[in-house]
Amino acid sequence: MLGSDRPSTRRGRRWRAATAIALAVGMTLPAAAQAETHPPGPPRNPAPEVVGVGVHELSTMLAERQTTSAALVEAYLRRIDAYEEAYDDQPGLHAVITVNPRATAQARRLDAERRSGRIRGPLHGIPIVIKDNHDTGDLPTSNGSLALRELRPPDDATQVRLLREAGAIILAKTNLHEFAMNITTVSSLGGQTRNPYDQQRHPGGSSGGTGAAVAAAFAPVGMGSDTCGSIRIPAAHNALVGLRPTLGLSSRAGVAPLSSTQDTVGPLGLSVRDVALVLDATAGHDPDDPVTEAAVGRVPDTYLSTLDDRALAGARIGLFTDYFGVTPEEQPTTDLVRAAARDMAARGAETVELGPQPEILAAAGAANVVRDEFERDLDAYLAAPGTRAPRSLARLEPPRNLVTLADIATSGLVTPSVLSTLRNWVDSPELPHPEYEERLRQREVLHARITALMTAHDLDVILYPTITAPATPVGTSQSYANCRLAAYSGLPALTVPAGLTADGLPVGVELLGRAFDEPTLLGIGHAYEQATRHRIPPASTPELTPA
Repeated sequence: MLGSDRPSTRRGRRWRAATAIALAVGMTLPAAAQAETHPPGPPRNPAPEVVGVGVHELSTMLAERQTTSAALVEAYLRRIDAYEEAYDDQPGLHAVITVNPRATAQARRLDAERRSGRIRGPLHGIPIVIKDNHDTGDLPTSNGSLALRELRPPDDATQVRLLREAGAIILAKTNLHEFAMNITTVSSLGGQTRNPYDQQRHPGGSSGGTGAAVAAAFAPVGMGSDTCGSIRIPAAHNALVGLRPTLGLSSRAGVAPLSSTQDTVGPLGLSVRDVALVLDATAGHDPDDPVTEAAVGRVPDTYLSTLDDRALAGARIGLFTDYFGVTPEEQPTTDLVRAAARDMAARGAETVELGPQPEILAAAGAANVVRDEFERDLDAYLAAPGTRAPRSLARLEPPRNLVTLADIATSGLVTPSVLSTLRNWVDSPELPHPEYEERLRQREVLHARITALMTAHDLDVILYPTITAPATPVGTSQSYANCRLAAYSGLPALTVPAGLTADGLPVGVELLGRAFDEPTLLGIGHAYEQATRHRIPPASTPELTPA
């Protein structure tokens, strides 16, 4: 029966498959992969209902002693057991790569802190999930790749450390499109992640494991990375709120890179408020990421202060019509996003049709530097002091003492579509070179032209579909050019649910803002969200019966 609560060992199947491959190449899995995923025994409190319950609500429940963090962890682990692997007529979500075996113990310590009167903040005792390209000193960081399943970083990524300090519990690490290379979230280690709104479709990517996990209530919030849409597309496809912050607002230190010029890290959650709570804990300067020097003096005391239900009144919103699709497959998304603009106008916003913007499109089409930077940046990440990787992998290609992109490509332990790209990108041209410098210049041009457009029309935000069509079936591709405005300019963008198509597939509306103007984005997004309340939990992962 769908959603029935029964003991499960399904999660072990993936590790057994990985073990077989590892033995075939003479390598072993890390201890965390072999460990029991969570301690046995009942929770201290009855498991609370968690479907559709966000961080803000859980924080209130904890403060009022309606539940405990240990009970929350147990509730989410039960849901992972029930829905992660195949069940009934569903293939399962395959959203999780590693469950933290220490999560329950950490929850109990945070419960003890709460009882003693120490409350770290609204994230105290809240379980979260993080994309498995974020370093964790106590768990492997695989980038979704069998080649890196034993990679152990020396410590936590900066944002992981800040979240732990704020009291968050790292419940699990989630699947991603391997090496963050695409938007359908398939990897050699995690397999194909499925969309809980239709498990025959992909969840977006590359942070699709986080998107599917949060949508299916494996946790109330999660972390992703965004190089060109990798937070916002999973948010759109899973009826979530997702923020790509201004480049420089928050640290990327300790996150496996795709492009140091384009990478950002941010949250996916059930509400704008939850995203703001995570941003409060993670935004700001980090000496380990020099680009965050730009954040000094630009971070408010709290991003919650601009979450006003009346924030749409008087706002000026530009409709970037070049990004509104017109094909039969795209029309349902366009219709919902235009309806979102009308809803905003009905609540006091003024909308402006911007018309064709060929110069902006030209700059956006010429500013992608991922191909230039990936090998350089990944090799530097893998060579960081204290990083432990299998010697057998490092010996495949020179230098024989360090793991490099060349070693990974030679190993073949990568999902086929990504492996072909990796092999093509080995021995990338040395930087800088004239073509690369021109692409960097086009980023500056794009930033300037978007800013000039906003100034010319006195805009607060620019609006367009996050992605032009709903999630496509597993095994098919999908165009995602709409990610470029934010990713290639460094400007912030927020995705908010705009409703469901007639087929029940989520659509996201994206708001693009000026540099470091997250307060305006969050305020407008919150007002629209509260007025429309489009999010409906997916039917394929309902609330479980009590334990």
